[in-house]
Amino acid sequence: MISLAPLKILENKEFRNLLTGRFFIVLAFRMLATLLGWWVYKLTKDPFSIGLIGLAEVIPAVSCALYAGHVIDMNEKKKLLLICNYAYFFLISLLLIPAFFNVKLHFSGHEITYYIYGVIFLTGIARAFIGPIVPSMIPKIVKKINLPKAITLNQATFLISSVCGHAAGGFLIEYVGIAYTLVTVISLLLLSSFFFWKLNRQYSEHKKEEIKVLESMKEGISYIFKTKEILGALCLDMFAVLFGGAVAMIPVFATDILKTGADGLGLLNAASDIGAMIIILSLSVFPIKKNQGIILLFAVAGFGLCIIGFGASNYYWLSFMFLVLSGILDGISVVIRGTIVQLKTPDHIRGRVLSVNSIFIMSSNEMGQFESGLAAKYLGVVRSVLVGGTITVLIAILVGTTNKKLRKMQY
Repeated sequence: MISLAPLKILENKEFRNLLTGRFFIVLAFRMLATLLGWWVYKLTKDPFSIGLIGLAEVIPAVSCALYAGHVIDMNEKKKLLLICNYAYFFLISLLLIPAFFNVKLHFSGHEITYYIYGVIFLTGIARAFIGPIVPSMIPKIVKKINLPKAITLNQATFLISSVCGHAAGGFLIEYVGIAYTLVTVISLLLLSSFFFWKLNRQYSEHKKEEIKVLESMKEGISYIFKTKEILGALCLDMFAVLFGGAVAMIPVFATDILKTGADGLGLLNAASDIGAMIIILSLSVFPIKKNQGIILLFAVAGFGLCIIGFGASNYYWLSFMFLVLSGILDGISVVIRGTIVQLKTPDHIRGRVLSVNSIFIMSSNEMGQFESGLAAKYLGVVRSVLVGGTITVLIAILVGTTNKKLRKMQY
């Protein structure tokens, strides 16, 4: 019998405003990601240039992440969230210059690409802060007994907005062009801030003089390394997605192998998120009640097999289905991993632990984008995806055989 009890948590107005604001900001981010991959590949016709987008963002994001965790734990979170939101709004607005005026200003394709990399580098600094803030606010908004439900709904919101963002980004590029797609992205960032303003303030449990910056950062890192379940889950995610992420090369597959346009690109970009959204909504009603650790390991291995299938396919809808299935398995991984991290982390170091978590996520996603571009340059696009998927399967086997606590993890 289907129970809608988990959805009762949405009666919490504070939680609802946080999720709504996050929906619009992630929608903007995903539309932007689709846009940038298409725009840069159109300018350069070089798969490696797509990988450099991820590198441009991940360098400042990872460099600032540990300090960001300290700042989040020591300061009022609503204010930080709004500052990051408006920083993104301003920085993405800078992309309107080449989008609208590149002909009049006589920019070359490479000059526009370098300009894009520069803007994305600056957004990486804001990314270091905004990534951990929202999940760090959730435990203060909902009761601990409702935390697993809140984490699942938070991930569902993220994935629904990802699906809509990737798909809408492709359609908007096709029908209104790059410049007006950017205008839409900027408008969504502004809209998200409206809901963030409605949140209550969340003050730090620390006095600023209580703890020094380096000691604060060290405390968060030490806790993760002492908690083998968290360390194993994060390492599994980082290395699996680092090598198994085929999403970065989707503009190349869409253009050169599957022979589709920007609308087809949008659907391919959204495919894995569609799968993840389906499974996470299902898990909201039918949660995984036992053996979460071993299920996590099988999900990551299955994800790698789907990436191999995607790399080997020459048919659009078959490729689409492999990506949907990879999203289903990744969605299972996301829910289990996110619940482990939140349930195992005390409130007073939550920002720092989630910042380290964001390093793993950014390392896997953005560095994965760079790794995909680099591998495509030297191995070829198809071969690089096949090798990456194979490495992902092997990593799941390695972690499963060496981390007993993760393998036997249940919550």
